[in-house]
Amino acid sequence: MSIEALRGRIPDYAKDIRLNLGSLANETILNDQQKYGCFFASALATGNGHVIRAINEEIADKMSPEAIEAAKSAAAIMGMNNVYYRFLHLTKDPTYKTLPAKLRMNVLGNPGVDKADFELWSLAVSAINGCGMCIDAHEAVVRKAGMSTEMVQTAARIASVVAAAAAVIDGEDALS
Repeated sequence: MSIEALRGRIPDYAKDIRLNLGSLANETILNDQQKYGCFFASALATGNGHVIRAINEEIADKMSPEAIEAAKSAAAIMGMNNVYYRFLHLTKDPTYKTLPAKLRMNVLGNPGVDKADFELWSLAVSAINGCGMCIDAHEAVVRKAGMSTEMVQTAARIASVVAAAAAVIDGEDALS
């Protein structure tokens, strides 16, 4: 299954999601590695098997094996960090913010691809997982690396549409 096949699974009541998947797949503000890494890391963050398989098929000839592994790593590490740092953000006790995280995050230092691309994918996953602290941290890194606000917005748009596609498919699967 590809993005086109995924679009075919989106029912008419979610036509906007279907149209947005198509337009974002053709987006040119991000290079292919950045764009498809956002798609894949976002798909992994949703946990929806249909979406993950569709995006995985789409990226197979568009991303290097190293970039695919890095997108997987971004989804994995943010799955952990988004929970922890959202906890820090939401708790009223400031003591927790003074304690070391004591969580291994080695991949952040050496993701195997351009650091800015990895950070962009981490930002997309953080948007799906709703961690404001992580969104702010990753946005600052990619902006410092020279990415524009439009590039950051595109990553967030990809994350939002992939998450919506997963929600629609989950809902449809639950109804059948």
